[in-house]
Amino acid sequence: MTRATPKPESPARGAAAKRGADAKRGADARRLRIIAGQWRGRRWRFPPGDIRPTGDRVRETLFNWLQGRVAGRRCLDLYAGSGALGLEALSRGASACVFVDSDAQVITTLRSVLAEWGADAAATQCVNTPAARYLAAPGIPFDLVFLDPPFAAGALAGSIAQLEERGWLRSGSLIYIERPRATPPPELPPTWAPLRSGTAGAVGYDLYERR
Repeated sequence: MTRATPKPESPARGAAAKRGADAKRGADARRLRIIAGQWRGRRWRFPPGDIRPTGDRVRETLFNWLQGRVAGRRCLDLYAGSGALGLEALSRGASACVFVDSDAQVITTLRSVLAEWGADAAATQCVNTPAARYLAAPGIPFDLVFLDPPFAAGALAGSIAQLEERGWLRSGSLIYIERPRATPPPELPPTWAPLRSGTAGAVGYDLYERR
């Protein structure tokens, strides 16, 4: 029996298949999951772009540090990006969370995720504005603040100053910071007491309490 010789794949078709496979890998890389709480195991996809999400390992360590200190707290996820920190806090019983990001697609995605998961609309707010502009307003104090700005932006010191000076923190507020591992935290207000610190790959992360 004569076997038919398979036709070689056309270059155009091969390139299209490769683009499709690359797109799928990229989408999968943008998928995260909630580690614990009411939304445990839920997955969502954050939009493409210059977003560096807090990975599962660091997030799990952070919320182990925060064990017993999340439920009932009002949270601010500044530079929200993927929204992983604020979503995890809400899953673990935070009473409210404000997500702030300058990327409109980020905010649209977070609103969709919160609606799909049945989050209390009165307890969540997604604000499309630069962090510095948001913090320039008179502050309503938060109990737990997540600070994870783009590393290249050099925005951390300014955000810390605004949080302290504009009334966004109360005594006992907890502040989480992510930064390049090789770069120590900027000068901090004397009221910020260090609680825990860790590293993972190129990332350093720290937890403080305002006293």
